[in-house]
Amino acid sequence: MVRRSRFFSDQTYHFQTLRALNDIPYGGADTSEILATIEHIKPGDDDSWYSAWERTGDRVSELADRTKDSISRGCAHLRAHNYYRTAEFLLAPHDPRRAISWKKNIETFYKGLDALSARYERIRAPYGAHHLNALYFPGPQGSEKRPLIVICGGFDSTLEELYFVLVAAGLERGYSVLAYEGPGQGSIIREQGLPFTPEWEKPTAAILDEYLRAHPLPAKIVLVGMSMGGYLAPRAAAFDKRISGVVAFDVFFDFGAISSRSIPPVAFWLGRHGLGFVLNAVAKINSAFSPSLRWALQNSRWVMGTSGLLETAETLSAYTLQDVAQRITSDVLIFAGEDDHFVPVEQVKAFENSLTQARSVTTVIYDHESGGAEHCQLGAVTLWHAAFFDWLLQKFPQHV
Repeated sequence: MVRRSRFFSDQTYHFQTLRALNDIPYGGADTSEILATIEHIKPGDDDSWYSAWERTGDRVSELADRTKDSISRGCAHLRAHNYYRTAEFLLAPHDPRRAISWKKNIETFYKGLDALSARYERIRAPYGAHHLNALYFPGPQGSEKRPLIVICGGFDSTLEELYFVLVAAGLERGYSVLAYEGPGQGSIIREQGLPFTPEWEKPTAAILDEYLRAHPLPAKIVLVGMSMGGYLAPRAAAFDKRISGVVAFDVFFDFGAISSRSIPPVAFWLGRHGLGFVLNAVAKINSAFSPSLRWALQNSRWVMGTSGLLETAETLSAYTLQDVAQRITSDVLIFAGEDDHFVPVEQVKAFENSLTQARSVTTVIYDHESGGAEHCQLGAVTLWHAAFFDWLLQKFPQHV
């Protein structure tokens, strides 16, 4: 059977279109706006990608500004936010257009929340010479008796997009939600230049400590990590016993193993013999013909604070749960998609086998027919939400 459910032949272009569509259930996109946008994108042309999404963001933002109805205005601002976020995604890290889209992205998001009269609190947590950011969304009366849902993103996430990923769904169901960004993510990499750290328990603790300065300790804390957050959240849970439940959304057991699939063994031989420049030259040539490779190389160096390909690969190898998963004592929920183009589904079994001290381990793997087979079930947000919230009801019944 030939599968025809693709927007672009290039996986990154296709996947990022799904990512924009993923926000539809919670007011962050509209189908026809997206379909009309991608008509103007030339496959493999990152400039046309930027121009098309930026133009749509501007159009929808202008619509919001002239709309009197506050709900319609708020939703239009949120949609514009998503389109601006998507516009900058494929640009080189220091392309000046990124800063333009980023500013619009942030402005329209908070305009949207304010127009919708959303209740939220901005939190700024000290982190050495830097600071981290979080958004706290208090739930309705009674939410204090339920687990606090905490969510972080991954390799290319922004704090604000987490609203559509899980915050709105949690609020709908009576939960309070704390979303945060750490080193390597969102405004932290863009405005402070602080790259990722494999010791994710440190930024997570900084956020929780700052949150608890002004709020009572929740009955339970459930930490959800999106994409690379499938490594970050379990890593934090291994060291912070305040976390009662942890969700790998999706599995991300070993980043080194993931990256090694696209780096031949000869690369490390070249590095050991002082010929890393040859590898970098080859990678540069290959990336000119592959948008996916081009984006992966650029983003990796940016968010990891590395230079050459070999240094980046060696840095990524530190992001593995192999030696820390056995420290996790909380309930664990693992998501995976059979068609995940980034993380091989085989990493599920490796993660499960390492969770020797976990209170419980639940795994959900989605196939193509379910619609949830992509990385992070993009395009099927309500599908994984059903499994996640059922898991909360099952594991923390006395608190729901």
